[in-house]
Amino acid sequence: MSKILRINEITDIPAINIALDTINQNKQALVFCNTKMTAESTAEKISRLIKVSDTELNLLSEKILKVLSSPTKQCKRLALMIRKGIAFHHSGLPSGQRKMVEDGFRKGTIKIICSTPTLAFGLNLPAFRAIMKDLKRYGGRWGMQWIPTLEYHQCIGRAGRPDFNDKFGEAISVATTGSEKSELLKRFVNGAPEPIYSKLAVEPVLRTYVLSLVATGFVNTKKELFEFFYRSFYAHQYKDLKEIEYIISKIIDNLEEWEFIKTTGINKSSDFISADEIEEVKIEASRLGQRISQLYIDPLTANFLINGMRRATGRICNEFSFLHLAANTLELRPYFRVRTKEIEEVQDVLNEYSVNIIVLEPSVYEPEYDDFLNSTKTALVLNEWLEEKDEEYLLEKYNVRPGEFNYKKDSCDWILFSSEEIAKLMQFKDIVRIIRKARFRLKNGVKEELIPLVKIKGIGRIRARKLFRNGIKDIGDIKNADITQLVQLLGKNIAIKLKKEVGIDIDKDKVPEGRRKGQTGLLKY
Repeated sequence: MSKILRINEITDIPAINIALDTINQNKQALVFCNTKMTAESTAEKISRLIKVSDTELNLLSEKILKVLSSPTKQCKRLALMIRKGIAFHHSGLPSGQRKMVEDGFRKGTIKIICSTPTLAFGLNLPAFRAIMKDLKRYGGRWGMQWIPTLEYHQCIGRAGRPDFNDKFGEAISVATTGSEKSELLKRFVNGAPEPIYSKLAVEPVLRTYVLSLVATGFVNTKKELFEFFYRSFYAHQYKDLKEIEYIISKIIDNLEEWEFIKTTGINKSSDFISADEIEEVKIEASRLGQRISQLYIDPLTANFLINGMRRATGRICNEFSFLHLAANTLELRPYFRVRTKEIEEVQDVLNEYSVNIIVLEPSVYEPEYDDFLNSTKTALVLNEWLEEKDEEYLLEKYNVRPGEFNYKKDSCDWILFSSEEIAKLMQFKDIVRIIRKARFRLKNGVKEELIPLVKIKGIGRIRARKLFRNGIKDIGDIKNADITQLVQLLGKNIAIKLKKEVGIDIDKDKVPEGRRKGQTGLLKY
């Protein structure tokens, strides 16, 4: 349904004017932008034009700043906008902040969210308007390209949700010329969405499912495996059953070559194999294949990890070796992209860790080299975290946002855990030890020297570093430390709990306060 809107032109950006009009109606809107930077800058421009003071917004702003132990510039920027009832939302935000923004919008406290299309999938929000600020996105060598029609429908579908008692909603796209208006109507309003394709058409997914079907005993022969996929949406869509058989047979050959499965009931020495023989080939997962299936990683990734660990037995390995190995897997894509000014630094890292790296480096002339550099930057950023750099440092130096980093950190931990499990099965005891240390340091973001302290409940990287600098380096030092010193370093309650953690009960009433009355801290002075 089309409708004539009378919008005050306060700025030269139509999407911002429509957002301001929505606020004037005491309603809410989602503004969809094509990049994270555009979402942030649009939200900031809207917030500058609003004058509001609200206690609930101020409290939410303060909570936003406390999500990370050390707020980044991005956190502070969001917190300032929240005070005006405006927010941005994208994958670069920490999950805690994303949830606060979503909850604030549901309550009606936040009026406008400027977001990338990620907000359009799987979230039910009370938006009266969905404003499509950008309908084109950078498509690499092809330049700016129209967004998919299906994505457009997903975005505008956020407006006027029945669950929030909305009788209707408004989806608004802006055309600046007559020809552009015709194109929008043809492509998005009257156009059909793109076809939906089976995920099994993606080879990593198909490999994973083939191994899973065999490992769980759901299929026991090649014939049963073929028949399972004949009944899938993949086969219905693909049509060519012979080609599907060829693809699956190729995957079976790879899985057998990698020793994840074994086939029996066929004479492999014979030059001729009948169709009946092929159908009756029995398939069974090896112990290694069963564990890989349980870990739910791509078998190709598992083989890559195994080859890396085999190379590691003849090299001097450390935590970076396995961070770099994990960073080169498909599961960690998309990698952090190397900017032009970073190329030399990343190449220096490759030279510095040349004796530790267990991934084969492609030639600089091969097309895979760019991906190799990007994966090395990804490993470098993760390694910086292990060296106790915080989110602000990663954002400023590498342009890696906290949300993006946390996602990569979690993905890397899963690959390292999978590597550890595989190493156990293959009896790589020294490798298991290094990977465990890498996982612990990755989780806590500490140098190796702080590991004994961080293992104690209630001690994180910041408190551990403070203790270490004051000569308290392990459990024994904590036991021997004077309670007054601990109180001065950590505060009274934390100091008492810390003593209790190492088996010493302290009478709270007999513990002195951290500072003498009237004493001023050096920073305050």
